[in-house]
Amino acid sequence: MNLRLDIADAVATLVIDRPAKRNALSYDMWAAIPSLVAKVAADDSVRVLLLRGDEHFSAGADISEFAELRADAAGARRYAEAIHAATDALTGMAKPTIAAINGFCIGGGCEIALACDLRVAADDAKFGITPAKLGIVYMLPSTKQLVDAVGPAWAKQILFTADIIDAATALRVGLVNELHPAGDVVKRATELAHTMATRSQVTIRGAKEIIGRITAGNFEEDDAVHALYADSAESADYAEGVRAFLDKRTPSF
Repeated sequence: MNLRLDIADAVATLVIDRPAKRNALSYDMWAAIPSLVAKVAADDSVRVLLLRGDEHFSAGADISEFAELRADAAGARRYAEAIHAATDALTGMAKPTIAAINGFCIGGGCEIALACDLRVAADDAKFGITPAKLGIVYMLPSTKQLVDAVGPAWAKQILFTADIIDAATALRVGLVNELHPAGDVVKRATELAHTMATRSQVTIRGAKEIIGRITAGNFEEDDAVHALYADSAESADYAEGVRAFLDKRTPSF
């Protein structure tokens, strides 16, 4: 399947492991991602999901499959549904996600990275979303994630030109959160994951839910949002956080 899930110290790591193809994502790999994410979501010992490759994050979808699997509109729709299910599983999971990006992060690789909450990249990584080189219309949910990250003007430039952009540009336009030397990327992403794992999961889940609502254009403090506030006020995390502050110690959530 060329995907590997490792779990240690409250962090699950999903490794894209297809080096001979620069981690190009096959249809079967796309189709496997939702069940792997569901496994992480259901594991109470896991608080953060980290996604990474090795030399490359991912060169995108495996275009060598397209002649067979995307030969007509029906095939293209099935393939797109598999991609959407994978990215939706990541964006829909309550636990935070981090993409650790080395090398190429192109096409479908960018889709996976943009479905994560944070992106930590190598200072020599390369990015691009290239359907304009294939005659494919980029899916609306993935386009929204791109617009959310970089704004409409840069989303248009990235999609209209299909140009490959360097890491410095990716940082400047908001495509990634941080840049580091290639050898330090996984270390830094892991540090972030462990930091998040020590923080209040009540706060993180609530923040992710509210930010998701805002990016979806929903600014109403409805009953569901007020329930988030109320649940946090009555949570063990809140009690521990206040006690730790008064005791002048680090909270243990």
